[in-house]
Amino acid sequence: MVTDEYRYKILKLIEVRPEISQRELADTLGVSLGKVNYCIKALIDVGILKVINFRNSKNKLAYMYLLTPDGVEEKTKITLRFLKNKMLEYEKLHDEIAILSAEVSVTLADKTQSKILC
Repeated sequence: MVTDEYRYKILKLIEVRPEISQRELADTLGVSLGKVNYCIKALIDVGILKVINFRNSKNKLAYMYLLTPDGVEEKTKITLRFLKNKMLEYEKLHDEIAILSAEVSVTLADKTQSKILC
């Protein structure tokens, strides 16, 4: 199954560079070429992406990926879900940082207090 995070990142990269290769996507995302291929196929199968063949400058057959109208709508929905998830992650990290900061402050205060008493 393709996660929202990978859908979002793939669609964002393709929107900016429709001629991007699967290998470049894999390198940019830090995932395997097979995973990118799987994700692209899944996005094509559900009608989010459309693929067009063309000849590149090396006279090789290449592909251009385009977001379909449904793909543009889905990208918006994915972006909103992705943003919501990232905001929740931020809030959790913010809370965790506050707790850790408080623990460090207590530890430093205890060490300072024990040095003063000695």
